[in-house]
Amino acid sequence: MSKSKTIVLIHGNFVNDKTWADWKKYYEQKGYTVYAPANPGHDGNPADLRAKVHPDLTKTGFIDIVNNITKLIDTLPEKPLVVGHSMAGMATLKLVELGKAAAGVSIDGAPPKNVFPPFQTLKTVIPAFGFFSSAKYFMGSRKWYDYAFFNTIPEAQKSIAFEKFAVPESYKVSRELVLNSFSNIDFKKPHEPILFVGGGSDHIFPPSLTETIASRYKENAGRVDLKIFDGKSHFICGEPGWETVADYILDWYEKL
Repeated sequence: MSKSKTIVLIHGNFVNDKTWADWKKYYEQKGYTVYAPANPGHDGNPADLRAKVHPDLTKTGFIDIVNNITKLIDTLPEKPLVVGHSMAGMATLKLVELGKAAAGVSIDGAPPKNVFPPFQTLKTVIPAFGFFSSAKYFMGSRKWYDYAFFNTIPEAQKSIAFEKFAVPESYKVSRELVLNSFSNIDFKKPHEPILFVGGGSDHIFPPSLTETIASRYKENAGRVDLKIFDGKSHFICGEPGWETVADYILDWYEKL
């Protein structure tokens, strides 16, 4: 295959595009054109967004996020390598299914609607659905982020990571992921190559879930690869050593 020199990085829930800043620079230095847009309702400085929620946040759902990236891809001269983290790992699978990507990488990705998550996942993310809350959106506490995201980084770095990256999240994103048929994946449909990357110590989407999603794809539908990084948390793209993960992905892609 002729390699696209364009990469689109999609951020997941509970953070925004600031989590991709280092990756964007890193890949640009390797000769790629890189886009790392904020998802709708997530644009801005995280501290400002925590102080005053983005006016479009509560209107934003999973379908809006996929449509937003589709619009971007449709303006590009070539189909990009699409890399998504967490919720956006599932967005990546959808974009591959829709024929929008040269290849896709799901990092610690959320499961499609038609793959049931383990109890560990439900226990960690149930507050993000807002089914039992009078609040209009979800804002994780320091304690929640320390457990769900930052569990493998030193204590002193946890508060810094929270201040730098934590943002409010729309309940609609999580709800559409589990309730809307758009969030199903057709595992039999022919597709471009997909790489699943998991963190061995991820508290939200444990490696067993990443392995399960990857295994659902039918062998004759297209190439599917899997890599679990031991000791990495859900914050795999931001914790020390993220370059190893970034390099692994690019090496996989360039060898296709």
